[in-house]
Amino acid sequence: VERGTGTVLGAQIVGGPGAGKRIDVFASAIWQGMTATDLEWVDFAYAPPFAPVWDLMAIAARKAASAARK
Repeated sequence: VERGTGTVLGAQIVGGPGAGKRIDVFASAIWQGMTATDLEWVDFAYAPPFAPVWDLMAIAARKAASAARK
């Protein structure tokens, strides 16, 4: 994330078999010139029995947006 503007410049994901599919969101964000703050407000789909309400990508975006504002 670019300091000052908060623009998403890159992303890395490590995890199990499903982790690679998550990078699509970041690839789209980079292509569209989104900021970490924009990503904070994306409504990610989830299934309550299988996942927490707060998506890990939204949490990462919130931390990145906070760091970019400093």
